Amino acid sequence: MATDSARENGVENAAFTKEEEGGEQEEMAGKASPASSRSSASSAGKRSAVDGGRAGSPCDGPAAPQSAAVRAVAAGPPPSSSCPGKDDDVNSTAGGHEEAKYDNLDAMEMGDEVPREKGPYAGMPKEVLLQYSNKKRYRVTRDVIFWLIVVATVVLVAATVAVIALSPRCLDWWQASPVYQIYPRSFRDADGNGVGDLKGIKEKLDHLKYLNIKAVLISSFYTSPQVEQGQDVSDFLGVDPLLGSMNDVEDLITAIHDQDMKLILDYIPNHTSDQHGWFNKSRNREGTYADYYIWRNCTKGTPPNNWVSVFGGPAWTFDDVRDQCYFHQFLPQEPDLNLRNADVQKDLEEVLRFWLKKGVDGFIVDNVKWLLEADHLRNEVQVNLAQDPSTIEHYEELHHDFTTTQPGLHDMVRNWRAILDEYSNEPGKYRFLATKSFDEGEIEKTLSYYGSKLQDEADFPLNFQLVSLPHGASGSRARNLIETWMKGMIPSKWPNWMVGNQDIGRIASRLEPKYARAFTMLLLTLPGTPVTYYGEEIGMTNVVVNDVQDPYGKKYPARNRDPQRSPMHWDNSTGAGFSNGSTTWLPVNTNFTSNVQAQKSDESSMLRLYQTLSQMRSSELPLHRGWACFLSGAAADVLAFSREMDGVRTTYVVAINLGAVDQTVDLQQMLTGRPKEGYVSVSTDATRPRAKVSLAGVLVKSGEGLLLRYDTGTPVHLDEEKKGSCYISQRACYLQPLDILYKC
Repeated sequence: MATDSARENGVENAAFTKEEEGGEQEEMAGKASPASSRSSASSAGKRSAVDGGRAGSPCDGPAAPQSAAVRAVAAGPPPSSSCPGKDDDVNSTAGGHEEAKYDNLDAMEMGDEVPREKGPYAGMPKEVLLQYSNKKRYRVTRDVIFWLIVVATVVLVAATVAVIALSPRCLDWWQASPVYQIYPRSFRDADGNGVGDLKGIKEKLDHLKYLNIKAVLISSFYTSPQVEQGQDVSDFLGVDPLLGSMNDVEDLITAIHDQDMKLILDYIPNHTSDQHGWFNKSRNREGTYADYYIWRNCTKGTPPNNWVSVFGGPAWTFDDVRDQCYFHQFLPQEPDLNLRNADVQKDLEEVLRFWLKKGVDGFIVDNVKWLLEADHLRNEVQVNLAQDPSTIEHYEELHHDFTTTQPGLHDMVRNWRAILDEYSNEPGKYRFLATKSFDEGEIEKTLSYYGSKLQDEADFPLNFQLVSLPHGASGSRARNLIETWMKGMIPSKWPNWMVGNQDIGRIASRLEPKYARAFTMLLLTLPGTPVTYYGEEIGMTNVVVNDVQDPYGKKYPARNRDPQRSPMHWDNSTGAGFSNGSTTWLPVNTNFTSNVQAQKSDESSMLRLYQTLSQMRSSELPLHRGWACFLSGAAADVLAFSREMDGVRTTYVVAINLGAVDQTVDLQQMLTGRPKEGYVSVSTDATRPRAKVSLAGVLVKSGEGLLLRYDTGTPVHLDEEKKGSCYISQRACYLQPLDILYKC
């Protein structure tokens, strides 16, 4: 026993000495020469044989790691180690060596030194790494991590699919902001000749940016004899020199896109100028062009039937060259194309493709209801059957059943939609299509240009409902016009609103300036896209014109369109900043001191009101794409509606007084949940303080528009009694914790 104890102490001391010497030897190993390395190895082997006994015995094969060897000696020899022969080597490998592997692992866990590979990148030996990898706790950990990664990947993919499936379609560029219409002759004259031009539009794009405009509609600038100020086109692929050049168009397109805006052009497929090359070939019966227009046999002074032009007088004009009459819905200088001719349709399609390739983002199809006529040429029915047929002169004196909205019309619109779709494949490159047709009293015909749930046509037909509001119209009348459109529209479609254009007198003159401010609020808070005619944002009024330019106005002075086409007011300089020339094509209004420059610095101005509401429309979800619920219970002169969105606690209420006297409105009893207080966000009356008000008695002055907000958890559109007067297009809900929209 004493001998064994001494042996154990001797071995432990030898092992301790060896560990100290080993560190020094490793440090010197890299410095020693090959010869000295071999000498050191030999000496070490001899010392090991003397001090370590079996630990350094030659029959044990390669030396085990030092710490393991110490433990092996201390524990005594294995049962089969009595013979130092070849069998011992086999037994040691088969049995004792396996224990040594796990001893090595234990040594590492206890902090003892484990042999390392020598070299500049020494790391854990493969043998030890394999020992770790086979341990149960590491296998389990590895499996858990693997399956966590698998589950996380599946969850991520599922979440991505769910987000795509549940996310509502993002609003497109033509939905995200007002569309701003420019009449190019009157916007800005860059070359000083008194007529606005394309370069002038480019100079003023910053103004549109200020208004948060994303879509610019430019009326016809095509090559034209200017008989009807550009509507009589002699070359659909050219630019009228009076307004600029093709280079100017290309520069303007680039500039508009650089400002993150889109460009919409007029598309006029109904007719051409009588100076167009097609018409000259047709009147001379040249090849396929012979049938490009609508020709009928007649004698001079005796038209084929009683059809009347929109501008008054016979819709037929005798041509001496061809010795026949040609049909024209408008001026005699604007012959109608034969759109039942396949060659005509192809040429008009090429017009679209030409401008699409230039980078144009959309079109408005002008005069769409007049594109086709009945082939049978029967007389149209008189409105007054007792009237002498020979006295019929005016368009309103006939029912136009054979010259408007004919079968085949919607097929053409769908075809144009398909062409635009060919150029809408890239993200952010959607090509917009609208139609223009004033179907007074026949709104279902206008709404039909939306297409159907299965077949798209126009993104929207221009909505002239509010244009027909007369002076002194009540709030209830305005509500009826708005709801008629919303009820008749396919729910998935998108509405639009306008109060004027180049053919309609300015609203500030049709009504009064204070009502113009109220209608600005109405357009920018209704669901859908507002269409703003240039100058409306500063409250421009009609101008007095003595030298009439409009051919329609020359024939019918009461319908003269020049007053609403006067030059834009930019500043207080001569010509209102429109032109540096000595004269302008139409007179500048005498009230030009109310201009863009002056109103920008005036917080109470119409321009600042427009800009504020336009920004709110973009930033506030309820105004951007929420519900509109019309509220009942107010005086007849007051139009009131809420704007709200599922998931958003903030609700907006719009109250507009179109009457001549002030009204106190109890909004509390109209709103679900009966909220007590609201906050005045915007008022068309600049003197009104932005403060809390009691919703039980809100004073709305004559001509005033109010935009109030309040927080609620009970929106109006969920109220069973009120939801019948609620409307939405492309519904979406808001999830506040994740700040996302989803389908609902």
